[in-house]
Amino acid sequence: MKINRFMIAAPKSGSGKTMITCALLQLLKDSGKNVLSYKCGPDYIDPMFHKKVLGVPSKNLDTFFTDEKTTVQLFLDERADGDFAVLEGVMGLYDGLGGIYEQGSSYHLAKVTQTPIILVVDAKGMGKSVLALIAGFLQYDTHHLIKGVLLNRMSKGYYDIIKPLIEKELSVKVVGYFPEQKDIGLSSRHLGLVMPDELSDIKKQLNETADRLKKTIDMDLFIDIAEAADEIGDSENADVYNEKNIGNCDQNEFLQNKAINTVNIAVAMDEAFCFYYEDNLRMLEKCGAQLLYFSPLHDTSLPEDCDAMLLGGGYPELYAKELSKNVSMLNAIKKAFRAGIPMVAECGGFMYLHTYIRNICDDNDEKNNADTQNKADIQNDMNKSKLVGALDGGCHFKGKLVRFGYIELAEKHSNFLPPNEKIKAHEFHYYDSTDNGADCIATKPATGRNYDCVISRDNYWLGFPHLYYPSNPHFAESLVRKAYEYRRNKNGKLL
Repeated sequence: MKINRFMIAAPKSGSGKTMITCALLQLLKDSGKNVLSYKCGPDYIDPMFHKKVLGVPSKNLDTFFTDEKTTVQLFLDERADGDFAVLEGVMGLYDGLGGIYEQGSSYHLAKVTQTPIILVVDAKGMGKSVLALIAGFLQYDTHHLIKGVLLNRMSKGYYDIIKPLIEKELSVKVVGYFPEQKDIGLSSRHLGLVMPDELSDIKKQLNETADRLKKTIDMDLFIDIAEAADEIGDSENADVYNEKNIGNCDQNEFLQNKAINTVNIAVAMDEAFCFYYEDNLRMLEKCGAQLLYFSPLHDTSLPEDCDAMLLGGGYPELYAKELSKNVSMLNAIKKAFRAGIPMVAECGGFMYLHTYIRNICDDNDEKNNADTQNKADIQNDMNKSKLVGALDGGCHFKGKLVRFGYIELAEKHSNFLPPNEKIKAHEFHYYDSTDNGADCIATKPATGRNYDCVISRDNYWLGFPHLYYPSNPHFAESLVRKAYEYRRNKNGKLL
């Protein structure tokens, strides 16, 4: 398949990748290209920017989550010849698993998808030293994927001096520059960027960025680089969700009848719950589920006739007071949980199921001082929001990252996964639970360190890790199968 494409990567985080990527997506969209985007790694926020703000289809690709063949299949799924793809890298170009391995890096993804790279270099405060930096990255580029360099935070005057030196000494094209933009910036919070719905006038801001970038880059050169990308994969085998790839789905009774029978999975989706991998949702649909979106913030009841529930991650701590006031929704979810509805809750969704969330740091250096402790307890109660209460105990803000990074999960007793199989996931949370669960073993792939986590029973999987279903499609199959069984038992007959 011929997909025109390039990757925007950088030597390090904070180089301006996201701002440049969004501006380029806007320019390509304005030019009439059928543009789409991909984010390297487990980040949820950037794809939301691409979709919500720019209206550009976007999803994640990650070579830790999936092997090379599956990654290419996911890249090509629902794509057509002539599409124009922009891939946004993560961290530094060569920063992969554990910070030292190629797997999971932007470079590995570019290599697997045969995508040309445009290196965005933050050149502020640098003179000719920028050549040494670029030269080092070119030397590491054993597959010769770096086809262009963009100099960020550089003045026009110095750009005119340094550009010919770079092209002469390093034999790489300089595609343009971008002056420092003190009046344009994207704020940060717990992970990555703030939510796009929270930025005032963000569309106007990004349009202004795109207009400024257009004046300082050679857009034709970007397009030439993208159009020179090789054909990739076999479009006839691009569907990663077919029965063969999903595993034993086609042998299951509920999937044999999925053409005429559908189960309904209620999916929490609003300002508080919005962290979902696009391919997770697609895989559930391909397994025979219909997704019914609802808002724990704004709706007063669950969707009618739902057979399972998915509570994704997000920022429930920022909306804890509003969530606690929606008593009818809290009761509806607690009632459904107690009735045995199949349920998957990840990170923010897991927190939501607790009895409360406490939004102040409960670490106290003066715990031996009774008077100080008493005052702290009173203050803690004032900052405690009551939530669903399906799980005893609560979640507490710890003031620092509790868990961060990739993991592989194995169930101690098979509920959602076949025996001895694992699913890959990612963690990033500042809150901790009074009971994180102990039904799975999480293993850090770079170090081999492991720990217990997740509450996994026959009908529910609850914990902090964000799962990536394509890393083990049996998980999606299991959730849909459990939904079919729940519906069958609820109706007292086979579908």
